[in-house]
Amino acid sequence: MPALMVAWRWFERSIDFIAEVMGVIGWLLLLYCMVLGVTDVFLRYVMNAASMWISTTIQAAMVLLACVGGIYALKHDTFVRLDVFYAALSRRTQAVLDLATSGLTLLFLGALIWKGWDAAMLSVKLDQHTPTAIAIPIYPIKIFIPVTAAIVLLLVIKQLGNDVLVITGKRHADTQR
Repeated sequence: MPALMVAWRWFERSIDFIAEVMGVIGWLLLLYCMVLGVTDVFLRYVMNAASMWISTTIQAAMVLLACVGGIYALKHDTFVRLDVFYAALSRRTQAVLDLATSGLTLLFLGALIWKGWDAAMLSVKLDQHTPTAIAIPIYPIKIFIPVTAAIVLLLVIKQLGNDVLVITGKRHADTQR
């Protein structure tokens, strides 16, 4: 097996591992939101003692959940899409269409990483915190957004590489994405 293919398989396994770790993080965030959401409702309506930090941390956790959930969904090809025509096409034709539309994806991710990183660094510089009774730092969440966008970019590159392999016949069309 050529060294390039060995490196490609290592890259694929590494990205898949990262996506699976993000899935576990997403599961933990979801559990956090559920448990603390119920706790907040209990404290507010049963104990008549509203929490000053739970709802703010749940909002932050939901932002993080969207980031890691997107990575996990992309890895497992579970995004909702209109498959009326696409699903009926051969894997090779799907790969060609994926390549044809990949420019928009790369453009979007590039802008998200670039502008997201600028916003994160500004947040660090300004030492941003929530304007609530208990000040919670915002900058870790803002840093996480471009970092996860970079991971999505790596997943997209992996899928594009696999599409090229399908188109060139170096990978069977029935092989998983």
